[in-house]
Amino acid sequence: MDPAEQAFLVRALSDSDDVTVFVDGTAHRLGTGAKEAVHDLLLRFSRGDAVSVASISELLTTSQAAELAGISHTFLRNLTDRGEIAVQYRGSHRRIRRQDIMAWVERQKTADQAR
Repeated sequence: MDPAEQAFLVRALSDSDDVTVFVDGTAHRLGTGAKEAVHDLLLRFSRGDAVSVASISELLTTSQAAELAGISHTFLRNLTDRGEIAVQYRGSHRRIRRQDIMAWVERQKTADQAR
């Protein structure tokens, strides 16, 4: 999508409480949560961010979570051992919720910006 078009859509979504999308000619009004999600998605696209859409409760393997965060598998295991990132166990295998690894990434970005 063209950056100017993205910026236009972000502004349009910000200025309107009524957002309707058309799918195969049928109008669907977006609720507040969906509108906010679309707004966030377009805002991230307009900044040039990479975007991945998935269920927020999705469980990731440690390898998947480490790749998503851009860190090593070993460093991630150390973070979970210290309790910095929540972990769930499936048998002896660690699983990390996507939202937990993304929250850690955001905390790191905030800390880096504060320095």
